[in-house]
Amino acid sequence: MEAVIAVVALLFVLFLVIGAYAAVKAIGAAKRAADRTITQARRTVEDTTLRAKTFAQPGVVGELAQLRLKLRTSMRATQDALRAGVAEDPSLHESLALFERLSAHGHELDDDLKRLESEPDRVALSQRLPALRERTEQITKAADSLRWAARDRAHKFADDDLDLLRSQIDMEAGALRHWATEPTEGRPADSWSIPSGPSTQSNQSAQSAASTPSTPSPSADRPSPATAEGAQGGASGGSAPREPERPAITPPGPQPTYPWEKKAKPESTA
Repeated sequence: MEAVIAVVALLFVLFLVIGAYAAVKAIGAAKRAADRTITQARRTVEDTTLRAKTFAQPGVVGELAQLRLKLRTSMRATQDALRAGVAEDPSLHESLALFERLSAHGHELDDDLKRLESEPDRVALSQRLPALRERTEQITKAADSLRWAARDRAHKFADDDLDLLRSQIDMEAGALRHWATEPTEGRPADSWSIPSGPSTQSNQSAQSAASTPSTPSPSADRPSPATAEGAQGGASGGSAPREPERPAITPPGPQPTYPWEKKAKPESTA
């Protein structure tokens, strides 16, 4: 009884552990989904705000917003392209690692531009703007170079695959059309297209005669009446009677008689 209680308790504890693990995993997945949704919503709001600033606030503040928008758009597009391509092309892992290093510089620059938006000294901000513009250009060019290189690599593989497929299709089409280029002379005759002629008919009759086994006819092996009489005369006139020759085919036996048939009357000797 104690063993049964221990087994039941162990199963209960096991079910509790499995349930807790499943609950933690479900909560973690829901939290990650919520974080992604919140992050995307925040990005959308920030991008919309930056676009509005580029039109609503001309001057240094508007140019800073334009630089941030350009930087964020380029970095996000490169990140999406590399993460999507690394699943099909493992050689992009190194490119993705380089982008992660570049992304650190991009985040640092974005934070600097965001802080300078609230800078009250517009003169000092105007003096620092060319350096910020050059730095933004360098980062965006590097990100664009990685993105376009990954896309060109994917397109090159797709073009090579398409060329190979087209060559295989051309070879198959040529093989299918091979019947149109075959010469009509020298082809082996089909089994159903045998030409008819005197020589063919004579050959067929000769082949049929050769294939038919020779069967002795009964009339040829059975002795004629004259031959039988001569044999009987020689036997009666000679000293030793000669045994008659046996026919090659056994002669038919006597016909059966039935009781309802009339008996033949004997002929009178008178």
